[in-house]
Amino acid sequence: MLLKTNNLKSIIKNVICLSVLLMSSTSIKIYSQEIIEDEKKEEIAQEDTSDKSFQKIKIDGVAAVIGEYVILESDITIAYQQLLSEGVSAADVSRCELAGSLFENKLYAHHAVQDSVIVTDAEVNSMVDQQLNYMTRELGTLDKVLKFYKKESEADFRKELFEINKGNRLAEQMRSKIVEGIEITPEEVREFFDEIPEEERPLFGTELELAQIVIEPQIPDEEEQKVIDRLKQFRTDIVENGSSFATKAVLYSQDPGSKSKGGKYTLNRQTPFAKEFKDVAFSLQVGEVSEPFKTDFGWHIIQLDKIRGEEIDVRHILLIPDVTRESVEVAQKLVDSVRTAVVSGSIGFKEAARKFSDEKETKEDGGQLLNPTTGDTRFELTKIDPILYDQVSKLKTNEVSLVIPDQDRQGRKKFKLITVLNRYDEHIADYAKDYLKIQELALRKKQIEAIREWQDEKINDTYIKINGDYRDCEFSGNWLKKEK
Repeated sequence: MLLKTNNLKSIIKNVICLSVLLMSSTSIKIYSQEIIEDEKKEEIAQEDTSDKSFQKIKIDGVAAVIGEYVILESDITIAYQQLLSEGVSAADVSRCELAGSLFENKLYAHHAVQDSVIVTDAEVNSMVDQQLNYMTRELGTLDKVLKFYKKESEADFRKELFEINKGNRLAEQMRSKIVEGIEITPEEVREFFDEIPEEERPLFGTELELAQIVIEPQIPDEEEQKVIDRLKQFRTDIVENGSSFATKAVLYSQDPGSKSKGGKYTLNRQTPFAKEFKDVAFSLQVGEVSEPFKTDFGWHIIQLDKIRGEEIDVRHILLIPDVTRESVEVAQKLVDSVRTAVVSGSIGFKEAARKFSDEKETKEDGGQLLNPTTGDTRFELTKIDPILYDQVSKLKTNEVSLVIPDQDRQGRKKFKLITVLNRYDEHIADYAKDYLKIQELALRKKQIEAIREWQDEKINDTYIKINGDYRDCEFSGNWLKKEK
């Protein structure tokens, strides 16, 4: 079997389409296993399994029904516009291809329910909370978020986000279940590569391996103590004098994600908050206010508002201690001296990172960065973050950048040095140099084949109805259940 270049493109395209966030969704129960022809148009027969009677339901703008899920015309339009807004070319993904991806997503979600795949309400609510908090930070207030998305109330928006996230999470879990345990052997990788004609092997862009040293100004003890004392005073006002925790959070908290809501968060044990935060939150009794405690974000106090099964509602106040001008100047002098030492050769970059860098995640590896998208040490130059691109694109191998001013997550100043450990110029795929990339492509192909096999089987025993122009699409799956 010859693996053509367009097969590689289709692998990538499948990944793009399957990752689209569905912006709208509706679900109803459908039990029939027949395809309803076009002359029945907007009526769907719903079987009552107890007495075999049928109830007619009229649905407007329905593009397809997949199992228990309805896909509206607007769902496809919104998803298409979402892709275009993210920079995907209209030439890369057709409306039919996008519709097919949405059909697949609903097929996964439908069978996840049938296979008793567990997605808890607490997990989905946590995702909704994170999305709303992010939107609020971006737009300023929750009212602006609701206005931007044309929603009448927070409750309505939460309900819609809940349905979207639950369907997507079910689909994600089902896809993972299908491909779990699929592995690729070195022999299969070699066979995969050898089957690609030389003239059709993919072109890999220039890639860099990077390392960095981060120097952060130290926060003086007296600044830390100021924040602790202030939080202790807030706690006394609340516990002993009856002051409102929510009011103080609105007035004083430095957490933009919860400040406007009186410091409120809903979380469970799986919510990706700082461990120290969750440890304190889950140790409190209802109404209790914690003592000040520290995370990487700053200093907090928490009040437990409510326990709802696996979820809890908490309010918190975050205060961030300041760095002083003197501590910034000390950090500036240190990073200058480290750069001078590395450039002169008196210390290697990796050794300097282990000795001086304040970035816990990278210092033990000599400052080497991991690509968060691939998990590999290589960064493709054309896909690098624009700010990082400007900093490293002109660096030669082992050359050290000038001191780069930066900010931490609290907006406090810090300084960076970056070097290029290795540069891999643009080249045609090479089995030895690019084994990990080729292995990933081979594994992805094998997974897609497993998914296609599963999909072909499930399409045949799932209620499916495709409407309108989508019946004329050339889908990769047999959604119209045509005889082969």
